[in-house]
Formats: sequence, C-alpha cells, structure tokens
Amino acid sequence: MSYTPKRCSFCSRIISLGTGVMFIRNDAATFWYCSSKCRKNATVLHRDARKLKWARQTIKAIQKGQKSATSKAKV
Repeated sequence: MSYTPKRCSFCSRIISLGTGVMFIRNDAATFWYCSSKCRKNATVLHRDARKLKWARQTIKAIQKGQKSATSKAKV
C-alpha cells in the first residue's frame, strides 16, 4: 500500500499520515486540512489564505523550496 502525501487545501502544508481532516462538500468537492485551525478559517470564517500572514509564510516557504529543487534539477 502506497501513501501519496496530501497538501492542506488552505495553507499548503504536507499532511502527515494518520492526521488531518478530509472535508467533503455537497457538490462532492474534497478538501484536506492539516488542522482544525485551517478547516475553520476556510469553511466557517471563509477567509482567504493569501491575506493571512501565517498561511502566506507557509505557502512562500513551500514555493521557495520547490523553485530551488527545480533549479537544482536543471543544472
């Protein structure tokens, strides 16, 4: 059995195996959240992750890591 890592639909963190919450809307859209903090901010409070400092820092760190990984592969 293989495990494909999931990313949080709100802050883009990688969700560890056995943790996190899967949220399914009535229109069958599936969202994965790493914590109740992310789930509440997205579903209950309808906040935008790009406007929150803590979520934005995580997203930027992930993007920076991906850019450096792709630049290493090109060299």
